[in-house]
Amino acid sequence: MTTMRLSGVGLTCVRGGRQVFSGLDFEVGAGEALAITGHNGAGKSSLLRLIAGLLPAAQGQIVLAGASSGDLTPGEQAHYLGHRDALKPSLTVQENLAFWLDFLGGPPGGLDASLAATGLAHTRTLPAVTLSAGQKRRLSMARLIAVKRPIWLLDEPTSALDTDGQSLIARLMADHLAQGGLVVAATHGPLGIAAREQRIGQLS
Repeated sequence: MTTMRLSGVGLTCVRGGRQVFSGLDFEVGAGEALAITGHNGAGKSSLLRLIAGLLPAAQGQIVLAGASSGDLTPGEQAHYLGHRDALKPSLTVQENLAFWLDFLGGPPGGLDASLAATGLAHTRTLPAVTLSAGQKRRLSMARLIAVKRPIWLLDEPTSALDTDGQSLIARLMADHLAQGGLVVAATHGPLGIAAREQRIGQLS
């Protein structure tokens, strides 16, 4: 994973008949974070969805080189954390995370460790609907810890988090990078990992 590089070449995104951006190039390697910046509607979230394989590129290509599983697409080796947290309100914290562990093929012991790492161990029996917005964001991050994947695609990862929560996310991202992973994050503000952060220009 130390030689892994994710790149986009000449990417054009069209949504609803509107060209969101065109001719976009980017590159990020193992141990690096790329912060995607731009005004609202510039295409930050759309770029993450292209990398995740949730949207087709109208032009250009996304290439993952040097990954250990060469037969998998970038999306299949990525965690995508969208702007909205993917939780079932009626399920407990533990049940929500257990679903993702089963769906993504994570280790059984990953549940307890990831809840502890995100400060949610005391909420495990609570329905997700009772969580604060910040706790829901933490639960979404717990999925990234419980199931190891080299690429993290994060849409406004610090949204709804207080100062402690933002510091926690920064530590989790730094740990992921230190282990040879990479992060691509759409953000309006600093990620808290400036030493490892690369920025591209405004999308247009």
